[in-house]
This record gives sequence, structure tokens and C-alpha cells, in this order.
Amino acid sequence: MKRAVTIQDISCVGKCSLTVALPIISAMGVETAVIPTAVLSTHTAFQGFTFRDLTEDILPIADHWKKEKFDFDALYTGYLGSKEQIAIVGELFDRFGTDRNLIMVDPAMADNGKLYAGFTPEFAKAMAGLCAKADVIVPNLTEASFLLDIPYPGETYTRESIREILVNLTKLGAKKAVLTGISFAEKELGAVAYDSETDSFIEYFNEKLPVSFHGTGDIFASVCVGALLNGFDLEKALTLSVDYTLEAMRYTMKDPDHRWYGVNFESAIPMLVKRLEKEK
Repeated sequence: MKRAVTIQDISCVGKCSLTVALPIISAMGVETAVIPTAVLSTHTAFQGFTFRDLTEDILPIADHWKKEKFDFDALYTGYLGSKEQIAIVGELFDRFGTDRNLIMVDPAMADNGKLYAGFTPEFAKAMAGLCAKADVIVPNLTEASFLLDIPYPGETYTRESIREILVNLTKLGAKKAVLTGISFAEKELGAVAYDSETDSFIEYFNEKLPVSFHGTGDIFASVCVGALLNGFDLEKALTLSVDYTLEAMRYTMKDPDHRWYGVNFESAIPMLVKRLEKEK
């Protein structure tokens, strides 16, 4: 059985970060270890949430793992709360990364043209340094703009400009870059990727729903990690990630009493497992 470690926060209610990554990657047949970077009572769309920083616990966990001689087929990071945590995670990549495992960074720090509260351009610069250590990075367009220190294009981009951004993202150091939430047609939404090792672009789109939900980026990235560890190439991994995220959103929309704060990814897990078994 493959083993991955995911390094991000726990939002106890909110369907994001570790509470999404752990069940999804596990359902895909991958043993999933975790390093929680913080514990929040809810995700940050709620008011008055509690927050406990776990930065001081990360390296002791890693030290223990080294003594136990644990190794990992993938290291996957999501939301990191400070430049200090970015530096520590970079050290973990150096300790546990090999030429045989996968390092994937979801630089979860911005959306809709703005950095998340508490983040700065200096944080984005540090995140760009972490992306340099990755095999695959999966930013949205806002995050890509901050990583490259370029103006956010909004919805004015073209296929050519997206490809230019992807190539420049790989010049940070990552072998493969994926841009999520991209649309070249009114009723389509999906992802575009660039593989610098083969100098090739990949696109996959599905239906664009007239809604948006918190946590869909975490769902996409988690499925992508699981698919790659199951032997999928990047194109098949993106296809499954887009389709599953869409299916989870459809389940959410079907329920008139759905939770406003997250997506019903749980009901879509059978679809994920069936697709995984069918396409392996």
C-alpha cells in the first residue's frame, strides 16, 4: 500500500484541509499520515473561530518519524499559516523527499484576486520558494499571480496567456504546474497543466455550475494526489479530479438543506472509488 503524508491545518467543522484530504486519499487506497499545522474550531469563513498554532510540534513529529524510519510515497501540503511553517515544511521536503516519491504543493493562500487575511506579498514569495521544491503545484489563477508577482488577470485571460503563466510557474522549479478553475467557454470549467519534462500542455473541462463552494480546491488537490499515487498520468489525474469535484458539487446542490460552508464530497466517494477501479 502506498503511503502519503499531508501537511495542513485541521478545521474541525468546515470540510476543508485535513478533514477533506484524509478521507479522500484514504478512500483511494492510500495510507494517509497527517501533520496538522494548526487546529481551528471552524474554517475562516465563520466568525469567532478558535485557533491553536501547532508550528512547534511539526519538527518533533518529523524527528520521531525519522527514528522510526518511516518513508512516504508522497508529501502533500495545503494551507500553511506562516512563513515559519513554510520554512519548516521545506526542511521536511529535504528530509523525506527522494527521487522516487512525489512532492505536491497546493499553495493555498489567495482567491478572487486577493490574498487571504493575514498573508502578505512576502508570504507569497516564501511560498514560491516552497513550490520550487515540488514535483507538482496546483495553484488557482490568483495564487499563480502572487507566486509570479504579476497582475491578476481576472477573466480577461486567453489560452495563450494561461500557457505562458504555466510555463513561468515551472520556471520556479516545479516539474509540473496545474492551474485550477480555468474556463475558456461560458459553460465549462476545469484545469490546465504544463509538464516541463515533456514540454506538453494538458486541458480538461466539464460543466460549469452557477455556484461556488468553499473547499473545492482542497478536494481537487487531494484527488489529484491519490490518482497519481494510483499510477495515473497527469491527464487522467486531472480528469478524475475535475469530475469528482463536480460530482460533489452536484450532490450538494441536490440537497435543499445542504451545509453552506462546504461540499458534500462524502456522497460522491462511491463514484470516486468506481472510477478509480475502472481506470487503473
